Amino acid sequence: MTQLSARLDTLAGLGRNLQEVDAGASPDDPPSLVAEPVPSAASANIPALPIQLEHLLARRLPRTGPRTRLFRRAHFPDVKDRDWHDWKWQLRHSFKTTEQLARVLELTDEERAALDRCGSLLPVAVTPYYMSLLDAFEADCGLRRTVVPVQNEFLRMPGEADDPLDEDGHSPVPGLVHRYPDRVLFLVLDRCATYCRYCTRSRVVGQDELRPGRERWDTALDYIRSHPEVRDVLLSGGDPLTLSDDRLDYLLGELRKIPHVQFVRIGTKVPAVLPQRITPALVKVLRRHHPLWLSLHFLHPAECTPEVAAACRRLADAGIPLGSQTVLLKGVNDDVAVMKALVHSLLMMRVRPYYLYQCDPISGSSHFRTTVDKGLEIIRGLRGFTTGYAVPTYVIDAPGGGGKIALQPDCLVGRDGSDVLLRNYEGHVHRYPDGQAALEATW
Repeated sequence: MTQLSARLDTLAGLGRNLQEVDAGASPDDPPSLVAEPVPSAASANIPALPIQLEHLLARRLPRTGPRTRLFRRAHFPDVKDRDWHDWKWQLRHSFKTTEQLARVLELTDEERAALDRCGSLLPVAVTPYYMSLLDAFEADCGLRRTVVPVQNEFLRMPGEADDPLDEDGHSPVPGLVHRYPDRVLFLVLDRCATYCRYCTRSRVVGQDELRPGRERWDTALDYIRSHPEVRDVLLSGGDPLTLSDDRLDYLLGELRKIPHVQFVRIGTKVPAVLPQRITPALVKVLRRHHPLWLSLHFLHPAECTPEVAAACRRLADAGIPLGSQTVLLKGVNDDVAVMKALVHSLLMMRVRPYYLYQCDPISGSSHFRTTVDKGLEIIRGLRGFTTGYAVPTYVIDAPGGGGKIALQPDCLVGRDGSDVLLRNYEGHVHRYPDGQAALEATW
């Protein structure tokens, strides 16, 4: 009982300090300098807005964000900086079990029950760094919901499937998906630094089915070599940036030897959940294999910390174009204001918002999926109201292997004579003289 009280005291102190930081106080200020909130306020979630973005433009970034600094003080006070900033240390000390999670989160009964049921399903793993961004008390914290399981994961609704995109049906060799004519998806491994509960590939990720073995890789590489129509290769998994520098260098080097492969991309969430991985040595490897693009997975402006901004700067300075792929999730980012803060943050980190995905109907995803109308509402709330570069393309990856289908709010109202009637972002209808079309119709 004494140990539990001590842990709750620690969590309450952390919650109080985080609220002070959100209010603008320095984490090093003594509590007396800030009005102390009532105990119940300690469990308040970090407000999505307003969110401080100034650090993203600072010439010199702090090495650690305020939330992470306080989290370390509470839970890893004796860990040296060189260890905390070591990506391998972060992976070794990931939170994976109910007992480990309960050290830093006040778990609900539902979370505990779901953790106990996970078994052979999608595993749980959260890096200490990413854990520092979660609300210790509030189970409805958006980021927390994406990495801590709940009972709804075990509820399969109509229309859901383990492999809704039929990737297995478009896989000519293990770990390679060839759906589009000129490009392939290469699943190089099945491990991630942190596991997302809405993962499209939860059927294989973390299951040791796609180990990063040379034999399997060579089979996939031979397929690419024998198909000259393949000009674009997307490396995914799992997360390719959890590979060692040497293994990643080998794989990229083999792809670069194939004459008809023009374009190589890496899909990764590592910069968001494990920014310590973006080392000078890794960047040196990546820049050796240009042209190389990175598709980064971001969900919420709270992920855009000084650590992440530094990682993105390092990649961008190496000439690597960065695009963001965001999944629209209920209770996480299904709000125009939150999405606007996210895309603004991304641009300041030199990351172009690329896709906004409708959540795939994987088994047990109903608690994450919004309506399609909600996605269109968000695009409508961005288009015209903010920078064009900040507006991602809203897409649904069609079930059954139909590929990505872009959706936009209705802009074409119709025709009036030779004029096209168009609706702008304010809802006003404007005319465009399409006289050329009328002339062509008479020819």
